[in-house]
Amino acid sequence: MSSAVDNEKILQFLPFSSVISSSFWHKLTQMKIDVYALNDEPVEITGYYTNQSTSSRLPACLNVDYSSFENHQVADAVSTNGILCQGLLQNTNTLEAFKEINKQTAINKCGEQIWNDILSGAALSNPSLLTRFLLLTFADLKKYQFYYWFAFPTLVFPSKILLNDEPKEVDKVLTKEELLQFQQAYDEFKSSYGQSAFVVEKNTELGYKCHPLKELANLKDITWIGFCDPSSLPTNPGWPLRNLLALLAHHHKERLVGLSILCWRDGVRDGQRRVGSSLLIEIKDVVYPGETDSIPKCLGWEKNERGKLGARTVNLSNSMDPERLAESAVDLNLKLMKWRLLPELNLDLIQNTKCLLLGAGTLGCYVARTLMAWGVRHITFIDNGRVSYSNPVRQSLFSFDNCLNGGQPKAESAANTLRKIFPGMISRGIDLRIPMPGHYVTDAEEVEKDVQMLADAIDEHDVVFLLTDTRESRWLPSMLSAYRGKLAINAALGFDTYLVMRHGQREPWNPGQVQSEKSKGVMRGALAGRQLGCYFCNDVVAPGNSTKDRTLDQQCTVTRPGISLIASGLAVELMVSVLQHPQGGNASAEISTDAMTTVQQHQQQELEKKEAINSSPLGVVPHSIRGFLHRHQQVLPATEAFFNCTACSPLVIQRYAEKGYAFLAEVFNDSDILEQVSGLADLHKDIATIEDWDYPEESEGSTD
Repeated sequence: MSSAVDNEKILQFLPFSSVISSSFWHKLTQMKIDVYALNDEPVEITGYYTNQSTSSRLPACLNVDYSSFENHQVADAVSTNGILCQGLLQNTNTLEAFKEINKQTAINKCGEQIWNDILSGAALSNPSLLTRFLLLTFADLKKYQFYYWFAFPTLVFPSKILLNDEPKEVDKVLTKEELLQFQQAYDEFKSSYGQSAFVVEKNTELGYKCHPLKELANLKDITWIGFCDPSSLPTNPGWPLRNLLALLAHHHKERLVGLSILCWRDGVRDGQRRVGSSLLIEIKDVVYPGETDSIPKCLGWEKNERGKLGARTVNLSNSMDPERLAESAVDLNLKLMKWRLLPELNLDLIQNTKCLLLGAGTLGCYVARTLMAWGVRHITFIDNGRVSYSNPVRQSLFSFDNCLNGGQPKAESAANTLRKIFPGMISRGIDLRIPMPGHYVTDAEEVEKDVQMLADAIDEHDVVFLLTDTRESRWLPSMLSAYRGKLAINAALGFDTYLVMRHGQREPWNPGQVQSEKSKGVMRGALAGRQLGCYFCNDVVAPGNSTKDRTLDQQCTVTRPGISLIASGLAVELMVSVLQHPQGGNASAEISTDAMTTVQQHQQQELEKKEAINSSPLGVVPHSIRGFLHRHQQVLPATEAFFNCTACSPLVIQRYAEKGYAFLAEVFNDSDILEQVSGLADLHKDIATIEDWDYPEESEGSTD
């Protein structure tokens, strides 16, 4: 090579260095789970760089953060935060897919887009189209490890730029007065156009004036072509100049030789504006590639920390807030459901549902854990018991330490455990004994206070779970739930049987509403949610004191250990299915097909076709689920609300609405009051007056 070539001053550029805020990864995680799912097509994002550097030691940074996913108007490129530029994000579903992407093909597509914007003249009107970036990512959301690789596409056109001299700092070329004049001209241009590249014209009388690039063809005497330069080096401009020169070389090739470039660096230091480090570059000559008709070669993949072309990784599991990590992780399984299986699943509705659990025993603990797994964030326990030594092995929210010193209050202890499992839980425990029919009141003031606390708790929540040990302890919350129009879910256990049911959900009690008797002739699908019975609708006697004169095994719920897990899971699944149904609590009841005649099965099939559009995405929504573990069998019976029910009857609710606690006090002291108010007593009398019963003749060999 000749000495003349050795002495050539070739223009070299400072590449971009990527800077990724941790907020970008948080937002990408959210977008991947909630929006992108399995879609790995490129999506538009934005980044920004700044020309405000005041130190020669800083790299030229292109930044992305949480705001990169917002819809920016990139045409208004120069803002108070920096110069916006368009980017493409391609987030792959697997690490293998990330590695297998053809990097040259990917960057060539971006380069072709830039070249097309140059050819069409779009980049003259909007210079921000020249500065683009490509970001390939793979997010391992289980380990919070992210793989990424940036590319800043730049066209090798011209192939070489020769300079007359070394770049000069602008404050060594202009006087202070001239520099102030130019600053004023640039500020006016920035305010009017907000573009990152401009034409500078100097008039001996009017001073400096900045014009948009698209006006270059109409300007004869130009002083400089300027651009916002992210570089802080005293000898090298930043990466955006490369594609700007490609634009000028295509549209104004004849003016490129001898052109002066202003690398505008506009920073603030010590409270004062500093622009003196801006560079002026004078082009001596331009060398073009051999083939000028094809798309120029494109390069720009960022090197990794070792200075090699390759991807980078970042692990945020140690730096991210543990509570925020937990919040994202606990919902991961739920959000993955939406990707393929249940895209219509409304997780926000579930998360915002406030659940009241009456009973913090075996059922209460398992129901709470399953609610947490479904993303419920607000759980309140009501219980008046204390943790005993027999509890922890069956009740999953307690440990041996909770049993010491007489045992901790169950409700409070269970609520505390939920917060330990997941700090994002809003959980509390209320130590409260639920007043019951047939359980004589000795302290009227204390019982009235308990009634009010229970009524307030039911009013504050959306769903009430009835999970107590005795039948009569479910009466008051059943009646109050019907009065307030709340969704009530009941779970009851036998030794090897279980019952899970939803109470018919009606509108909150309105004194002026017309109450009518039950409808006649129930057929599958015709029984709407508001018509369904409650836990007490199948009773023909009022609930009484079930623990009186009973041995320990009769007072306690003695069950096979697996029963409680099955019933608890079904109770929560039933609640979620109701919430996801378009009709909510008024969803029609599903029943077992094996209990139907052929005609009824045909009617069911036809009805299912009609109702398919309004079905729950989680499947059928039964009224009740009865399970028999000894046969491993499950049936789905549905029953209407009983007009003379002692809990949900309009007669009982109306009496409570009129008399309030005075009515309840009578019931607590004498459960027969319920039979009188509901009409059961009259029904018993009517039955007793029937003298002749018409019994069907038993066939020989009957097993009934």
